[in-house]
Amino acid sequence: MPTRKPVRQTPAFTAADPLLASFPPVVARDTRTLILGSLPGVASLAASQYYGHPRNAFWKLVGDSIGVELAGLDYPTRLSRLLEHHIGLWDVIATARRTGSLDSEIREHTQNDLLDLIGSLPELNTIAFNGGAAAKIGLKTLGMRANDHRILLLPSSSPAHASLSYAQKLVTWNQLTESGI
Repeated sequence: MPTRKPVRQTPAFTAADPLLASFPPVVARDTRTLILGSLPGVASLAASQYYGHPRNAFWKLVGDSIGVELAGLDYPTRLSRLLEHHIGLWDVIATARRTGSLDSEIREHTQNDLLDLIGSLPELNTIAFNGGAAAKIGLKTLGMRANDHRILLLPSSSPAHASLSYAQKLVTWNQLTESGI
C-alpha cells in the first residue's frame, strides 16, 4: 500500500499575530545603488539591524564586492561605509505577518513606498534586489519606473539560500561594482 506524504499546511494568521515592520531606509542624497531586501528576519529584527543574522552573508558579499571589510565592523560603521560608497539599503515590504524568517512564510504584507524613495535619489542608477521575493515584489511595485534604472537580481544572501556557494553568489554580487559605485 503506497504511503501518503504529509501535506504542508500554511499556518493560519490571526489579528493576535504580531505585525512585523521593516526598518527605515538607509540612504543619502548621493546614493547611486539601492539594495532592496524583502523583510528583516527574526535575528535582524531582534538586533534592530539590517542583515543581523550572523550566518547571513550580506555584509561579506557587499564588502568583498566593493573591496571593503564590512563584516568585522560595528553596525553604525557598516552603514557609514555603505553610504560612503553610495550604497543604500531598504526593504520592499513595509509590514507583514510571518512565522520564522523565510520569505515563503510572509503573509498579509504591505509595500514600502519605493517610488517615493527613488524619486528622492537624483543620482540613483542601480536597484539591486537581494533575493527572489524582494525582486518579485519590488519590480511589481516599481512597474515601468524600473526601466529608468539598471536592475540587478542578486542571489539571496540568506543562509536559507544554500543552493549556491558563497563563491557562486559573489560572482553575481560583484556586479555591484559595475554600477559605478
